[in-house]
Amino acid sequence: MPKSDQIRKIQTQGVHHITINGADRQTSIDFWEGVLGMPFIFDQPNLDNPNEGHLYFDPGDGRLITIFTNEERTPDANPVPEAIGSLHHLALNVSQATFWQVADRLDARGVKHSGPVDRGFMDSIYFRDPLGLRLELASYRFDPPEGCRHADVMIEAHKIRVAEGDHHIDREHLADAIALLVERRHNSLSGDRSPRNAY
Repeated sequence: MPKSDQIRKIQTQGVHHITINGADRQTSIDFWEGVLGMPFIFDQPNLDNPNEGHLYFDPGDGRLITIFTNEERTPDANPVPEAIGSLHHLALNVSQATFWQVADRLDARGVKHSGPVDRGFMDSIYFRDPLGLRLELASYRFDPPEGCRHADVMIEAHKIRVAEGDHHIDREHLADAIALLVERRHNSLSGDRSPRNAY
């Protein structure tokens, strides 16, 4: 088959940005920067709609969260519909140090939330933004080995979980996955790297 007739993947390399329909400008700044600490880094008109502004925030990894704003729109805290094809929630990464402060900091603002939720491989807490969008603040319970990504640990932990017939990924699967990745990717002078009892 000639190359021009082949079906090929369009390979993605990460999330570039996420854009949300917002209300007025100040509500967006107060929430995304004033509550979640995202620096407000860029501001211009919405190039597709002259009646809207387009605000850009850095969520902490150099990617972008952008908000379309309009001064004629007012905040509506009713939950955003979660129909088929719509966004269920947006998850943002936080450190373990920050995660365990989230409930108190939301409580101080009078924001309803789920409280900490045990996800096995991470901790989560859910709440809604001032416009009714469900957000999750998620914190991994592990650091990947040098040269690996969280996704590398997750796929190995999944394989271990399935092989052991367990319901979901938990801490033991993560620890075993990390050990496996270190053994695979990092050299050692030892011919036998099996576990031992040195006591």
